[in-house]
Amino acid sequence: MRTAVKVAIGVGAAVVVGGAAVVTVGPGLYADWANSLAADAPALTAPEQVTDADALADVDGDWTVATGSYAGYRVHEVLRGQDVDVTGRTDPASDDVTGALTVAEGVVTAAEIEVDVARITTDQPPRDAYFRDSVMEVGTYPTASFELTDPVPLEAAGTDVALTGDLTLRDVTREVTVTAQFAVADGGAQVVGSVPVVFEEFGVEAPSLGFVEVEDTGSVEFSLELQPQG
Repeated sequence: MRTAVKVAIGVGAAVVVGGAAVVTVGPGLYADWANSLAADAPALTAPEQVTDADALADVDGDWTVATGSYAGYRVHEVLRGQDVDVTGRTDPASDDVTGALTVAEGVVTAAEIEVDVARITTDQPPRDAYFRDSVMEVGTYPTASFELTDPVPLEAAGTDVALTGDLTLRDVTREVTVTAQFAVADGGAQVVGSVPVVFEEFGVEAPSLGFVEVEDTGSVEFSLELQPQG
């Protein structure tokens, strides 16, 4: 999960590339186009299949992150007075997100998630290159991670659960609280959620290029598909 945060700074590089488009079509139209490319927030795909906590308590055991999972970021920028959302994601068809989760008597007792930072992409390759090389320095810090530090009871599908744990970005670890939701269906499980991040707490300065400014906070977002181990 930590992978998402530093992406914010990559926004600046991409906006430089898009500056000519802003001048040509106008900031309003450009902002509309850019916002149309932002991904929706992660959501449970089948929450109606589990409706009570008793059903979730049946998932005791060890789970592993499976194909279909992704992690990424969402940041907000102001481009010549226009609000623009930018999102980056790993590829759900790949194994860019790995990890495991343990449930005992309906309580999540352990969870560790790791993300391949270099595989987070947006609609703008220049932004992605800046994020990888200048912001996250993936050659030195190739992964980001989240580790649960406090056990948390599962709740009915679609109910918010607060997960407390350590988010690590570029070897900087901070305690965070992740707002998540769980669902179980067809022998598998899904966890979706997000966590707000203040960039400077991880040593990141949000870019300000005159015609574009990136807010100093953003969100790490994720959707995890889980399958029983073994």
